[in-house]
Amino acid sequence: MVDTPTADSPREPDITHINPAAERTWFGHPRPLFWLFGTEMWERFGYYGMRALLTLYLTKHFVLGDRASTGLYGGYTALVYLTPLVGGLLADQYLGSKRAVRFGALMMAVGYFTLAFGGAPAKPYQVIDGQRYEVVVENFRDAPTSDPNEARHLIYGGEKLTMRGNGDGSLSLLAANGQEAHRVAAGHFSEQAEHNPLMLMVLLIALSLVSVGNGFFKPNISTMVGELYQQGDRRRDAGFTIFYMGINTGSILGQFLCAAFADTIGWPAGLGLAGVAMLISYAMISFHGGRLDAYGNPPQREGRDPALIIYVLAILAVPLFYFLFQNLMTTEKAAPGAGFIGYLATLPLMGQLLFGTFIVSVPAILVWSFVKGSRKEGEMMLAAMVLIVFNVVFWTLFEQAGSSLTLFADRNTDRSVFGLFSLSAPQTQNFNPLSIVLLAPVMSALWGWLARRGWEPSIPIKFSVALMGVGAGFLFLVWGSTFVGPDYKVGLWWLAGLYVIHSAAELCISPVGLSMITKLSIARVVGLMMGVWFLSISVAQYVAGVVAQFASVETVGGQVTNLKVSLDTYTHTFTTIALVAIGLGVVLFLLSWPLKKWMHGVQ
Repeated sequence: MVDTPTADSPREPDITHINPAAERTWFGHPRPLFWLFGTEMWERFGYYGMRALLTLYLTKHFVLGDRASTGLYGGYTALVYLTPLVGGLLADQYLGSKRAVRFGALMMAVGYFTLAFGGAPAKPYQVIDGQRYEVVVENFRDAPTSDPNEARHLIYGGEKLTMRGNGDGSLSLLAANGQEAHRVAAGHFSEQAEHNPLMLMVLLIALSLVSVGNGFFKPNISTMVGELYQQGDRRRDAGFTIFYMGINTGSILGQFLCAAFADTIGWPAGLGLAGVAMLISYAMISFHGGRLDAYGNPPQREGRDPALIIYVLAILAVPLFYFLFQNLMTTEKAAPGAGFIGYLATLPLMGQLLFGTFIVSVPAILVWSFVKGSRKEGEMMLAAMVLIVFNVVFWTLFEQAGSSLTLFADRNTDRSVFGLFSLSAPQTQNFNPLSIVLLAPVMSALWGWLARRGWEPSIPIKFSVALMGVGAGFLFLVWGSTFVGPDYKVGLWWLAGLYVIHSAAELCISPVGLSMITKLSIARVVGLMMGVWFLSISVAQYVAGVVAQFASVETVGGQVTNLKVSLDTYTHTFTTIALVAIGLGVVLFLLSWPLKKWMHGVQ
């Protein structure tokens, strides 16, 4: 997901009458935009660079297994979209945007550097019928891309046997001649690993630091960009477009370079580079030669400055986040046949909090809207809530990029580029921001062309097209899997095609989301509705981790033992979620007519 900051309508009258010759500008814009552009670009470099590595870091270095790794990834990204609700409020009321951004940048830098201290890789072993067996790894490479000659053997009965997973869930132990020496039935074996408890603690502390810091940084840097322009300044739209390019530039560079450093030097280099980027971001917001002195300052308040207390409380929140992550890792899944209520009862605490808040807030706000507002206001709020619910579905499936799709890229994708060089699995995530940069002007021109002819789709139809698009992307990849050879690896361009389709779908939903909320909400609760919108994205990030768990594959030290089994698992999961997405997209398309009526002319 690439962030898309909003801007004012380009139809606003230009009332500023600024003479460019009388003002020192940067590409025709206020010079402070350069410093905010750089601050955001380097922060996005660090965030997306680290995010591209995270799932593979958890599965390969820490050997946490697919289920725990994708769940932890989903929990982390959920907090990334939830904490800005608090960070934005604290900045508005007490800190000011500039101090909040500086504090957030430092917290995130410390988090990335802490994450780089992963220690020695975990040592895998197998438990068969309650007995532990040693696993020997030959040609092991502790990096995102494994050595192609890597081999893993189980010491069983004094013999070194090769492990191979079977389609029925059993495990074959093969002798040196390739013959099956022993077979372990499904459910009678499990992958385990010797973890350094201190390193696991460091991992969760690092994720907690980044989550807290992100809450202070993410919502407030865009606020400062808005302050550069007076009301009615028609340069505001273009200014946010330039700022948006900084986001994409940072994303592309971070996902490429952090992955390259991790592959060529090691995990600490890749993750440490994300920390270096955050220090550069901090330097640009802090040492600007006075160019940002007039922007992002604290509100005028009587009494003592509460900044120090807020900083201390933010640091004290790290143990709370650590507890949430630890609970997320250790919570057992619901027993078979427990039903939906049993499933909710066994959710990790983070899941219960997110689902509970969302399930309660949506109907509660709707009831309040119809009781306190007019019928028109109630219908507009109902339309907004329906779209928010479908928004959860879209981002749940779209955000498979950092979890199940990254694992698919690592395990079942031939990442060769025309036979000249190969991309690493984390670098394949760059197809999304690259597609956004290329498609954004095309989609903008398309909407403009349709609008001039009175054919531009309504917001609900754009949402439904986005849902069907995300499903179509998965079906495209599944189609590509039918052409695999004996290596059971899909060509890179099928995965690239998925990202192109998903990016086009994203451009149907992301740019209009925040604008839709501000237009449909009752004025006195628009801030609350913005909070519900970001809560919906946070819920989607968490559920994305849960969905990725359905694509979990049996591994040994993060490596699959049977590529055909893993390919079948991924294609089955992707087909299922694609059909669900397309089906819900059709449902929303049919609902678009009553929704358009309830929106009362909002475009």
